[in-house]
Amino acid sequence: MKKLVLIIVALLAIQVGAQEPKRDGHKKGQAMKNLSAEEIANLKTKKMTLHLELNESQQKEIYDINLANATTRKAHMESRKAKKESGDAQKPSKEDRLKMANALLDHKIAMKAKMKEILNEEQFAKWEKAQARANAKQKGKKKPHKKKKQE
Repeated sequence: MKKLVLIIVALLAIQVGAQEPKRDGHKKGQAMKNLSAEEIANLKTKKMTLHLELNESQQKEIYDINLANATTRKAHMESRKAKKESGDAQKPSKEDRLKMANALLDHKIAMKAKMKEILNEEQFAKWEKAQARANAKQKGKKKPHKKKKQE
């Protein structure tokens, strides 16, 4: 009888330990939503300073770039939020998706060119490596699309 109770307690302990911890709904992205564009740019610049060992002039130039990016990102988020709340939110058409993809790629090309001007070769190589790592991590987070059943 004691062995049976011990086995049940052990199984319950394993089951409880295997559960995912609750996160209270806080994710990294949600914490950044509450910050202003200046605060986001400042944080991102400081992280890049630590990672890439930027000097003062590089920090100022990168801060300006980060501020412009954060401002446009905030504006896009606000417009999407306003559309969603007003009920005007619709899925973008194929042409709209193509325009958005081209705009994103153009922005990435421009960012890469700016960073190449600001950073030295060693810093630029580190930055590219970090960008590749972030892109790979982001791709891993995307949910796979469910295939529709064919009738």
